[in-house]
Amino acid sequence: MGEKEYRQHRFTRPPGATEIILVRHGESAPARLDQPPPSVDGRSDPPLDPQGQKEADRVADRLQDVGVDAIYVTSLRRTVETAAPLAARLGLEPQVEPDLTEVYLGEWEGGIFRKHFAENHPIALQARTESRWDAIPGAESNEAFQARIRAGIARIVTAHPDQRVVAVTHGGVIGTIVEMATGARAFAFAGSDNGSISHLVVLGEHWLIRRFNDTSHLDTDLDRPVQPLI
Repeated sequence: MGEKEYRQHRFTRPPGATEIILVRHGESAPARLDQPPPSVDGRSDPPLDPQGQKEADRVADRLQDVGVDAIYVTSLRRTVETAAPLAARLGLEPQVEPDLTEVYLGEWEGGIFRKHFAENHPIALQARTESRWDAIPGAESNEAFQARIRAGIARIVTAHPDQRVVAVTHGGVIGTIVEMATGARAFAFAGSDNGSISHLVVLGEHWLIRRFNDTSHLDTDLDRPVQPLI
């Protein structure tokens, strides 16, 4: 009789665990300070840009056959609109998890955040250097942001043991989840792409990251041929 073989481990969801597919919402409408977007609970609430609608459709193409048991969105319309194509295809009614709403930007809501970061405002540079949201006047602290994210994830996990759910949320939320799961420094995972997919598995207090910023279903810079420099 030959020696027993042991193949490399292939990940399977542990019994009792919850898989959360984290989707960053599609691109939202450009910010204009002369036409500020509506707000919800003080947070800017722009709709999706037409490009964001295309990204939402690509997300639905990617996830419609992976066995989704529930869909979560936040209180902001860009997540609701991103989830809509997938929800329609699966016949699921998205549920709102308000604690996965984007970080509160205080005095920089209403499009001001985009302007100041694009123009390297001194406080924007300070926020980047110190990796703290509350360098922005009136903004939510890193600690408060993490606490409510953890509460939101806990509610989803409690409701969905042994299931796979989709949570359409925001770039700051996704980056912070990956930071908390890995012990990375703040802002280390900032900048996930619109429409990208990340993947969290939760069992008790143990958080495992399976993927981050997966854009294989999108038209990104990696999908286009490299152009010569000259």
